[in-house]
Amino acid sequence: MSAALDALPRARRRALIRQTVADIAGGAEALSEIDFVRLCRRHGLPAPHLQQRRADAAGRTRWLDAYWRECGLHVEIDGAHHMDVRHWAADMRRQNDVWTSGDRILRFPAWLVRARPDEVADSLRRALTAAGWRPEA
Repeated sequence: MSAALDALPRARRRALIRQTVADIAGGAEALSEIDFVRLCRRHGLPAPHLQQRRADAAGRTRWLDAYWRECGLHVEIDGAHHMDVRHWAADMRRQNDVWTSGDRILRFPAWLVRARPDEVADSLRRALTAAGWRPEA
């Protein structure tokens, strides 16, 4: 990563390019996930683990968009395709699986992460606090 960016010493928005590459290297796979990680940074929230692998109740591999293992909190960022009834039903089954295993899950549509970040951050802060997280002073 560094060598590629060093080849662009005068690139406009170099800092943004560097941060975006770092977010992708950290596991973000979609623009909405990058938006979410930046939201966490801006609001002083702990960084989640991205694209964490887990097995569901049937043993199938599933990937979590964002996960705070120490808090047992998952966040899923849903794009428009999640509105399709088959995706929606599958999402609900996976959500139930998460809840019945003892963890919590929050779901946000991608547009909400971009359009109302303060609302998303407030919900996330409340969930993290309820799970035992305390902001650093």
